[in-house]
Amino acid sequence: MTVRRVVPNIRSEAMGESREFYGLLGFEEVMDLGWITTLASPTTPAAQVSLMSDDRTAPVVPDMSVEVDDVDAAYAVMRERGAEIVHPLQDEEWGVRRFFVRDPDGRVVNVLAHR
Repeated sequence: MTVRRVVPNIRSEAMGESREFYGLLGFEEVMDLGWITTLASPTTPAAQVSLMSDDRTAPVVPDMSVEVDDVDAAYAVMRERGAEIVHPLQDEEWGVRRFFVRDPDGRVVNVLAHR
Protein backbone atom coordinates (compact mmCIF):
# COMPACT_ATOMS: atom_id res chain seq x y z
CA MET A 1 0.00 0.00 0.00
CA THR A 2 1.29 3.47 -0.90
CA VAL A 3 0.43 6.77 0.78
CA ARG A 4 -0.33 9.39 -1.85
CA ARG A 5 -1.18 12.42 0.30
CA VAL A 6 -1.76 13.47 3.90
CA VAL A 7 -4.02 16.44 4.66
CA PRO A 8 -4.80 17.98 8.05
CA ASN A 9 -8.52 18.62 8.55
CA ILE A 10 -9.38 21.68 10.60
CA ARG A 11 -12.85 21.94 12.09
CA SER A 12 -13.98 25.49 11.39
CA GLU A 13 -16.93 27.54 12.57
CA ALA A 14 -15.56 30.45 10.51
CA MET A 15 -14.93 29.00 7.05
CA GLY A 16 -14.55 32.33 5.23
CA GLU A 17 -12.18 33.78 7.79
CA SER A 18 -10.15 30.56 7.91
CA ARG A 19 -9.91 30.44 4.10
CA GLU A 20 -8.67 34.04 4.14
CA PHE A 21 -6.16 33.30 6.93
CA TYR A 22 -4.62 30.31 5.11
CA GLY A 23 -4.66 32.37 1.91
CA LEU A 24 -2.21 34.73 3.62
CA LEU A 25 0.18 31.76 3.75
CA GLY A 26 -0.20 31.18 0.01
CA PHE A 27 -2.94 28.53 -0.05
CA GLU A 28 -5.61 28.71 -2.77
CA GLU A 29 -9.01 27.01 -2.88
CA VAL A 30 -9.03 23.84 -4.99
CA MET A 31 -12.32 22.30 -3.79
CA ASP A 32 -15.44 23.59 -2.05
CA LEU A 33 -18.37 21.28 -1.27
CA GLY A 34 -19.95 23.72 1.19
CA TRP A 35 -19.14 21.69 4.31
CA ILE A 36 -15.50 21.05 3.32
CA THR A 37 -13.07 23.35 1.53
CA THR A 38 -9.62 22.18 0.50
CA LEU A 39 -6.83 24.68 0.03
CA ALA A 40 -3.54 23.89 -1.73
CA SER A 41 -0.24 25.51 -2.49
CA PRO A 42 -0.19 26.55 -6.16
CA THR A 43 3.51 25.64 -6.41
CA THR A 44 3.30 22.38 -4.41
CA PRO A 45 -0.23 21.03 -5.03
CA ALA A 46 0.13 18.10 -2.60
CA ALA A 47 0.65 20.62 0.25
CA GLN A 48 -2.95 20.97 1.39
CA VAL A 49 -5.21 21.78 4.31
CA SER A 50 -8.95 21.13 4.53
CA LEU A 51 -11.44 23.23 6.48
CA MET A 52 -14.58 21.41 7.63
CA SER A 53 -17.75 22.65 9.30
CA ASP A 54 -18.98 19.05 9.66
CA ASP A 55 -18.86 15.82 7.66
CA ARG A 56 -21.76 15.15 5.32
CA THR A 57 -21.99 11.37 5.83
CA ALA A 58 -19.90 10.58 8.92
CA PRO A 59 -20.57 11.09 12.63
CA VAL A 60 -17.40 13.13 13.31
CA VAL A 61 -14.98 15.51 11.61
CA PRO A 62 -11.73 13.60 11.08
CA ASP A 63 -8.46 15.08 12.31
CA MET A 64 -6.60 14.18 9.15
CA SER A 65 -7.05 12.49 5.79
CA VAL A 66 -4.65 9.93 4.35
CA GLU A 67 -5.05 9.10 0.67
CA VAL A 68 -3.78 5.63 -0.22
CA ASP A 69 -3.61 3.67 -3.45
CA ASP A 70 -5.67 0.74 -2.07
CA VAL A 71 -8.27 1.74 0.51
CA ASP A 72 -9.77 -1.76 0.61
CA ALA A 73 -6.40 -3.21 1.66
CA ALA A 74 -6.00 -0.48 4.30
CA TYR A 75 -9.46 -1.26 5.66
CA ALA A 76 -8.68 -5.00 5.81
CA VAL A 77 -5.43 -4.37 7.71
CA MET A 78 -7.13 -2.09 10.24
CA ARG A 79 -9.93 -4.59 10.84
CA GLU A 80 -7.46 -7.48 11.20
CA ARG A 81 -5.52 -5.50 13.82
CA GLY A 82 -8.70 -4.68 15.75
CA ALA A 83 -8.57 -0.92 15.18
CA GLU A 84 -11.74 1.02 16.00
CA ILE A 85 -13.59 1.77 12.77
CA VAL A 86 -15.49 5.04 13.33
CA HIS A 87 -17.12 5.23 9.88
CA PRO A 88 -17.50 2.16 7.65
CA LEU A 89 -15.86 1.69 4.27
CA GLN A 90 -18.13 3.15 1.62
CA ASP A 91 -18.23 4.97 -1.69
CA GLU A 92 -19.12 8.64 -1.38
CA GLU A 93 -21.00 10.64 -4.01
CA TRP A 94 -18.10 13.13 -4.38
CA GLY A 95 -15.82 10.48 -5.88
CA VAL A 96 -13.94 8.85 -3.02
CA ARG A 97 -14.07 5.50 -1.26
CA ARG A 98 -13.25 5.94 2.42
CA PHE A 99 -13.47 4.87 6.04
CA PHE A 100 -12.57 6.48 9.37
CA VAL A 101 -10.38 4.79 11.97
CA ARG A 102 -9.32 5.96 15.45
CA ASP A 103 -5.58 6.05 16.16
CA PRO A 104 -4.08 5.04 19.55
CA ASP A 105 -4.22 8.69 20.74
CA GLY A 106 -7.92 9.02 19.90
CA ARG A 107 -7.52 11.00 16.68
CA VAL A 108 -9.83 10.11 13.82
CA VAL A 109 -8.16 9.39 10.49
CA ASN A 110 -10.09 9.51 7.20
CA VAL A 111 -8.47 6.87 4.96
CA LEU A 112 -9.48 7.30 1.33
CA ALA A 113 -8.82 6.64 -2.32
CA HIS A 114 -10.25 8.49 -5.29
CA ARG A 115 -12.46 6.39 -7.56
